[in-house]
Amino acid sequence: MSEHRRKSPQPQGGGRAAARRAAQQSSGRRAAPSRGVSSESPSESPSGSRGGDSPYGGRAAARRAAQRGGRDGGGGGGGRRRGGGGDSGHEGPGRGRGRGGQGPVKKRFIDYPRAGKYGARRWVPSWKLVSSLCIGFLGLLMGVAGISYALVGTPDVNDTAKAQNNVYYWDDGKQMVATGGEVNRQIIGYEQIPEAMRNAVISAENKSFEHDRGIDPMGIARALYNMATGGQTQGGSTITQQYVKNSRLSQEQTLSRKFQEIFITLKVTNEMDKNRIITDYLNISYYGRGASGIQAAARTYYGKDATELNPSECAFLATLLKGATYYDPAGAAEVDSKQATKAKNTARAKKRWKWILDEEVKDKRLSQAERDKYTKFPMPLPPKKNAQLGGQIGYLVDLAKTYAISNVKNMTAEKLAQGGYEIHTTFNHTKVDDLNAAVKKVYDSKIKPKERPDTDTHVEFGGGSVNPKTGAIEAIYGGQDATKHYTNNANPTGAQVGSTFKPFVLAAAMEYGRRDPLKGEDQGLSDREKVSPLSIYNADDKLKIKKYNGEIWTDEKGEEWLQTNDGHESKGNITLREAMQHSANSPYVQLGMDVGTDKVKAVAMAAGLKDDDTMADSHVPSFSIGTSSASAIRMAGAYATFAASGMQRDPYSVTEVKYEGDVVYRHKGVPKRAFEANIADNVTDVLKNVVEHGTGTPAQLPGRDVAGKTGTTDGNRSAWFVGYTPQLSTAISMYRLDDDEKNTHREFEKMFGTGGEEKIHGASFPAQIWHDYMADALKGEKALSFPTPTPIGDKVYGGGAQSPRPTPTAVESPSPSASASESPSMTPSPPAPDPSETCRPWDRNCQNSNGGTSSGAANGGDVGGPSTDPSTSASPPDGGNGNGNGNGNGNGNGNNGGIFGGPGG
Repeated sequence: MSEHRRKSPQPQGGGRAAARRAAQQSSGRRAAPSRGVSSESPSESPSGSRGGDSPYGGRAAARRAAQRGGRDGGGGGGGRRRGGGGDSGHEGPGRGRGRGGQGPVKKRFIDYPRAGKYGARRWVPSWKLVSSLCIGFLGLLMGVAGISYALVGTPDVNDTAKAQNNVYYWDDGKQMVATGGEVNRQIIGYEQIPEAMRNAVISAENKSFEHDRGIDPMGIARALYNMATGGQTQGGSTITQQYVKNSRLSQEQTLSRKFQEIFITLKVTNEMDKNRIITDYLNISYYGRGASGIQAAARTYYGKDATELNPSECAFLATLLKGATYYDPAGAAEVDSKQATKAKNTARAKKRWKWILDEEVKDKRLSQAERDKYTKFPMPLPPKKNAQLGGQIGYLVDLAKTYAISNVKNMTAEKLAQGGYEIHTTFNHTKVDDLNAAVKKVYDSKIKPKERPDTDTHVEFGGGSVNPKTGAIEAIYGGQDATKHYTNNANPTGAQVGSTFKPFVLAAAMEYGRRDPLKGEDQGLSDREKVSPLSIYNADDKLKIKKYNGEIWTDEKGEEWLQTNDGHESKGNITLREAMQHSANSPYVQLGMDVGTDKVKAVAMAAGLKDDDTMADSHVPSFSIGTSSASAIRMAGAYATFAASGMQRDPYSVTEVKYEGDVVYRHKGVPKRAFEANIADNVTDVLKNVVEHGTGTPAQLPGRDVAGKTGTTDGNRSAWFVGYTPQLSTAISMYRLDDDEKNTHREFEKMFGTGGEEKIHGASFPAQIWHDYMADALKGEKALSFPTPTPIGDKVYGGGAQSPRPTPTAVESPSPSASASESPSMTPSPPAPDPSETCRPWDRNCQNSNGGTSSGAANGGDVGGPSTDPSTSASPPDGGNGNGNGNGNGNGNGNNGGIFGGPGG
């Protein structure tokens, strides 16, 4: 036999098993030959140390050999293969893992990241690990749920009747009133609650109430998601959940509170029957007007016990559970008046009332025949005020409530009604009393409804007083008594502001300028001509109003606009400063058209007025003379912007709100620049002239700078005075309005003869009240002066007013001549035009033949034509026969008979 075909020598020890392992190990170690090396040994040593396997010395040696074989085989198999595979890559006896085979993996209790895995596989949990985690989490959750369920208790309806007061404070920190948390609730039993009430609530709120488990999983998930993402919070949707929510006085919207409510709801469902749940729910729910519980609601809204309610009245009370703030037909004074007005609330209530009755029919809780009996909405009684909210206190509280609900995060009328709040206001006790006393003085001395029932009934005053430096509302007058007259007259009433709107027109003319009549609508500021208060405009009565480009303005019916003045006075061509002084309408209507009523509106809003229901249509010429109906507070705030040299601050009534001792709100004023300081100061200077020399003279305060403006509206239906000093801005309104709740067709009544006056003007009772109040309110304060303005804008001519013609000048002959007269030759005066060629009365930029205006001036030569010195004029034109009624009124004399006619006679 050839030497190369001989069998391998057998191992010398370890038995057959060891021999087998040795054979396997030998086979594993004999890997494929390397390149250029024979697979067989060239020679064989007797001891087997070369070319063969070493003999094993027992089982331990065999194990070590096997392990070595696994390592070597792993290397031969490419490193990552398990075991020693040789050529074929089969597993070697060591079953080594890893790179080059690292031996067996040690097991761990929590195998993560997983041992023996590489790359992304190390981080993929095994099914055992996932299962263990799920089971552990569910067990923990069940444990927490069990403990939570055991710890919570079911609500006690009697405990929920313990509400707290809200305490309101004056600006000096002294308590004004404690109110709002009174308990208006009477607990009644299941039998005393009408079945119609239970049916209405179930049909409207929770149709499955009688057989559900009290939990709406989708509703809970939606609420949790909204809270987690910062969205709008939502309460439980079932009656049971709402009962649990309403039974908790703490109204914060937090995750912990929501989880707690879930366990309470489950416990309530398991431990209380449905009759008790619906009874307690109706006994603790809030129905508005301070009424908690169905019995209090029945007495508050219908003046009867709950047992006497019919299905129609029950359907309305069920409507209030949706939110009394927006479903009480009386409206809600404590929220935004635009959304909770009487009209809007009534419309919402009627719609939901009808829907609830129809749903009851669908649910077979009300027969169709019974439903057909109720076609008329059961209008509730008007609200009654708490006695301690009489006088001005009720108006102050309502104003502070409105501000708090609008500005404090998560504040609602329902939360406020639960009490526990400290509300620190801006109201000054002394100023409130001073304003009330000033109005009462006029009421007592002038307004006699028993003596003059046709003229002195339904007379109302409103007032607001704002600090220009802060925007704080320091005083208001809301009416004679908040428990009898429910509308706060310091808020919007619908009374138009009249000529008190004109300062915004003047400010717009200085801010934006008059448009160029030769250019189109879209003109930049560089195309416009800034207007000075010394600009000349026509102030005639029944002035034909034109567009900025000279076209006659017509309404949708094609009718021309003829602007009238108060008392039908004609002032001829006068400055805008004088037009404000005399409160002439036509110059400011035409000025508004020249500047653009959209710009006038923009300036009014920049000053502090709101673009809401109180702002009139700005597309008609009359917008510029006050067809808007802003509130007294807003008008005082807008004029405060002028007093503060153009810095606008929103009026506010609350400085700080605390809940159970913690500050939840603190006012932070953010002043804005409405327009440049010199514009505001020029407006102030013009309004100061109104008080010193014009219609506002009754408002003068000796020793103090006062600026202000009177306002009277068409038909004498409202009158205003709005004025300010550097420290305080105050607006006073007066009107006649039957504000009785039963009067559904309320209209402003004319004030001719009211208070014994032939006609009510802003200069009459409003200015008198303003004067008396401000004299007391500023007592002891230093008299400050307004800033001195610098000239602004250009002197422009509008409304038919023209710049004066050049004055004729004498021309001397260069040398004397034999035929020359003794007097130097003069340039001849222009011939008078033919009467047939004279301009029409309403033509823009037109003067008549005698140098005056078309219709002349009412004051005798206010606006006469130019005059020359008779010593140098051979044939001077008529020197100021402005109104055509003789030299005594308009001619003037010599140089005094210039463009404004001078003293004239």
